[in-house]
Amino acid sequence: MIQDAIIALFIAFAISAISGPVLIPLLHRLKFGQTERIDGPKSHLKKNGTPTMGGVMFLLGIVLSSLFFAGTYPQLIPVLFAVIGFGVIGFLDDYLKIVMKRSDGLFPKQKMFGQLIVAGIFTYYCMTRIGTDVILPFTGGKTIDLKWLYALFCPFVMIATDNGVNFSDGLDGLCASVTVMVSTFFAVVALGAANGVSIVCTAVTGGLMGFLLFNVHPAKIFMGDTGSLALGGFVAAVAFVLKMPLYILLVGMIYVIEVLSVMIQVAYFRKTGGKRFFKMAPIHHHFELSGYSETQIVAIFSIVTAILCLVSYLAL
Repeated sequence: MIQDAIIALFIAFAISAISGPVLIPLLHRLKFGQTERIDGPKSHLKKNGTPTMGGVMFLLGIVLSSLFFAGTYPQLIPVLFAVIGFGVIGFLDDYLKIVMKRSDGLFPKQKMFGQLIVAGIFTYYCMTRIGTDVILPFTGGKTIDLKWLYALFCPFVMIATDNGVNFSDGLDGLCASVTVMVSTFFAVVALGAANGVSIVCTAVTGGLMGFLLFNVHPAKIFMGDTGSLALGGFVAAVAFVLKMPLYILLVGMIYVIEVLSVMIQVAYFRKTGGKRFFKMAPIHHHFELSGYSETQIVAIFSIVTAILCLVSYLAL
């Protein structure tokens, strides 16, 4: 299995890396460029026109390399379903924003409906094939059976994680760098448990490494919702398949903080009649406006995630 996992990593990396020089000029010709927020950091205005929807690059690598091993490791299929399902929602959102010139892309209700459908199908699979128990961190592997509460818990965690990953996609290389750490953690755990989802975990790691060749600062391409929503689906799905959704609070702490910063900002804004708790939300923009460079923030968030992954491994 270790050999197959490594092969999946290299296949996904190669597909992602090779597709970059082909996709980036194509997106430029099609004018599939990012439109930066006018009220955002002024340094981001120079990014206007940078191609987006680059998530297609690593999604191709993840899907093709995983499907190559799907017959041998059928455990990866539900995770791949979540990746593709949420990725399609993100693609539609990007398509409507860029191609159809609709500022909001999918309306919030449409996006939520799509996420609920994917999460609902995945939840049914887990309840009927995997079980409703989850591992408690720092207990030596003890579990708690959520029973019927699982039907509410699983979709909630999946959608919350999906949006958390989406919020973290705001700086060059941030979402991809953090998620490489998370996918590597789950790959190590899955390999230790001889679980076939290790294949899709290493495929995600490889695909993102290939994507980062073009996404590190200054980024030549952005992943868009196509990539960030797909990665959110991956993080949540693999955690549930391994019965480790509670570990998302540890390894995915950056995602959690990103979501909380937006919630706090909105609540404080409404409560105070227009005042802001952070200089800007999500929180990576707060640090940016506080004087940190994009590369510094990405490095700090990645290091924090790496440390939390080590802590999570000790918590198994």
